[in-house]
Amino acid sequence: MQIIPFPQKSDWPSLLARPTQSMAAIEKAVAPILTQVRTEGDAALKALALKFDKIELTDIAMPQAALEAAESQLSDELKTAIHQAYHNIRAFHQTQHQPIQKVETMTGVTCWRRSVGIEKVGLYIPGGSAPLFSTVLMLGVPAQLAGCREVVLCTPSDHPAILYAAQLVGVTKVFRIGGAQAIAAMAYGTASIPKVYKIFGPGNQYVTAAKMLLAKEGMAIDMPAGPSEVAIYADKTAVPAFVAADLLSQAEHGEDSQVLLVSTDKKVLTAINLALMTQLEALPRKEIARKAIENSKAILVETADEAIELLNEYAAEHLILSVKEAEAMSERIVNAGSIFLGNYTPESCGDYASGTNHTLPTNGHARAYSGVSLDSFVKKITVQHINEEGIKNIGQTVENMAEAEGLHAHKRAVSLRLSSLK
Repeated sequence: MQIIPFPQKSDWPSLLARPTQSMAAIEKAVAPILTQVRTEGDAALKALALKFDKIELTDIAMPQAALEAAESQLSDELKTAIHQAYHNIRAFHQTQHQPIQKVETMTGVTCWRRSVGIEKVGLYIPGGSAPLFSTVLMLGVPAQLAGCREVVLCTPSDHPAILYAAQLVGVTKVFRIGGAQAIAAMAYGTASIPKVYKIFGPGNQYVTAAKMLLAKEGMAIDMPAGPSEVAIYADKTAVPAFVAADLLSQAEHGEDSQVLLVSTDKKVLTAINLALMTQLEALPRKEIARKAIENSKAILVETADEAIELLNEYAAEHLILSVKEAEAMSERIVNAGSIFLGNYTPESCGDYASGTNHTLPTNGHARAYSGVSLDSFVKKITVQHINEEGIKNIGQTVENMAEAEGLHAHKRAVSLRLSSLK
């Protein structure tokens, strides 16, 4: 990795820029796909599968035989691992249920809020070179806990682990469609694929562009997301081999992934760099990782305060703090998707099985967005009840405010009730 010593703050925006393509150009390519799916439905999906994936689909739905055979095609070890991850993810997300709490804001005026699962949600799992069955768990578990009535999954992959995980989390329908066309199908609905109310899941920049374009049309999505990324802050207490392994675990996601390394110690950066190059050569996906490393940077800063400021500016999807007193340091982080503390908390564990969700905001969106959680799959409906004593107590306040805004029908709705109680 290129080591950049003591950059000026004015140079931070260019140093921290993500290696993405022009979104305008990508949207221009994606928009016709959305139109084609909206107007032609299943026929468009079959034509686009042939065009982009070189697959001739006779049936858009995943064959029942493939779903039934999935379990027998997996080793016992992998099934055990999937169940352990499922248990941990469920245990963590289960605690996010919020009990109804009624609040009497003044005598006779009671307000509360309840959570209701979104009835129809769509999950997207990309194909590519890595079968992301872990993402099926990350999206399916909170959907299951939220009580979503219909959970649709689109994926171009028929990998048995994806199909096995889908059944474990209660996915109701699986379809063999990928890319921007899958996002469009779930947004608009076709004869085969039902229209959903919210779409979740990662993908390449074309999938991201499809989600963003559909969001402009009113479709709810989980968050803006792009290529995966990690930032690591390492000091003298860091183990260089561990840090290098964490950098490479992120870099192997794809050539457009980015890793960022920050330290106040040049010797630490050099040691990590050496370990990284040694480990890189042993990776089966080394060419992918190598390209990602070319997009990445190691930044030497003067102080820990500067490191924290730079990391908050970057707003990483994943942030590893391989530093002394990591938990205390984490309290100073205000922009990150998920934080990993100390030398024995690899980002890989969050990706798979620690329990936290790995569907996280990228490309700096952690400044304003959270990762997927149980809350992502529910709506919050507020409820209020005012009794006779309550309307007497709150009535004049509302009358005065409505009068001041010139909304006389609002005032009358209260005044009539007050008059009926005299």
